[in-house]
This record gives sequence, structure tokens and C-alpha cells, in this order.
Amino acid sequence: MKVLSVSDVIVPLIYSSGIKEKYGNVDLVIACGDLPYYYQEYIISLLNRPLFFVRGNHDPWIEYGEGGDRTYPHGGIDLHRRTVHFQGLLLAGIEGSERYKRSGQFQYTQSEMWRHVFSLIPGLLYNRIRYGRFLDIFVTHAPPWGIHDKADRVHRGIKAFRWLLSIFQPGYHFHGHIHIYQPDTTTETIFKRARVINTYGARETRLILEKE
Repeated sequence: MKVLSVSDVIVPLIYSSGIKEKYGNVDLVIACGDLPYYYQEYIISLLNRPLFFVRGNHDPWIEYGEGGDRTYPHGGIDLHRRTVHFQGLLLAGIEGSERYKRSGQFQYTQSEMWRHVFSLIPGLLYNRIRYGRFLDIFVTHAPPWGIHDKADRVHRGIKAFRWLLSIFQPGYHFHGHIHIYQPDTTTETIFKRARVINTYGARETRLILEKE
């Protein structure tokens, strides 16, 4: 199964008819935040594939446009605080980043992020009983603590995400938030069983999952 993951910046090739030639063979799309809703809707309409998303810290409460006002990408599936079963895949997600200013939308303290993660536990336990494993793909905007993150408060990782990876051991963790400016920047790291992927811009991944 192939995944197109996107986050943080509009990629000109994707926002064009060329997306069908380049990514027409993917099975689903994962959007990790800080992307216009209209951009995600364009991807859905051109590829005709399911798009699962979480919001980033720069996403608006309401996006105003000629096509109408929207609070999410129409046709997309919001993963925030949810577990979802899709064609044999188990997905879950958490939106936003660590809070770094008082009025910022989709920003949360580390304690609030712990509560978000704990809200997933009933669904993860159900997955274990029903499917024999907790989770395949974890989707967030921010990275986990100590993996791909930075020392400044804006780009600091989330401690609860690292804990989830340790305890529930998904095969993949897709995130955004950390912009890539140097070609030698680490964008993929193995932690426990998870392949942690910074999907800044766009990235195609062929999933290899160890299902119990």
C-alpha cells in the first residue's frame, strides 16, 4: 500500500494536474497540518483517494474563500482524538503543536497533549482485542519529544507522543511542523517499532507493516 503524505507547504506539482501522473497510484493521503483546506480538497478531487488529516498550529478556525467558508477540508477524514479502521489499516491522530502563545489556535500544553493521547486509549485497546494490534499509523502535526524536534518552544516535540510510540508501537508515525531547509536534515528515524517520518512538503511511502 502506498501513502502520499503532505504538510506545511504547498507543493506546486501537487497543486496541478501533474499530481495524477506523479501520485495517481497511491492508496490514501495523509495530511499533517498547516495546509490550506482548499489545497487538501484539490488533492482529494484529483486523486479520488481518501484523505486523513490533522490540523496544524497555523490552520485557521475558518477558511474563507470563493468556494464557501470551511472549517475543514471537505471530503477529508479528521483523525484528531480518533481511531479509524480503513482497508485493514488502523490509524489515529492528534492535531496541533505545543502552546507557545496565549491566543494561538490548535496549540496545547504538554499536559493537554497527554489528555489528547489518553483519549485514544479505549480505541487502541479495542483494536488490540478486535485486530490483534493497537495501531498501524499515528498521524500528528508536531513531532514526538526528542525526535526531529528542536530546542525552541515553538518546535519542541510532544512527550505524550513518544510515550504512545513506546507503549502502543505503531509501524509508522507521520508528522509535520519541522521545516526542512538543509538537504542533510534527518527526516526519518526508527524508534521502537515505529518509522517516524517528517513529511514536510510531500512524501510518498510504501507501507511495510508487521501485523500480528
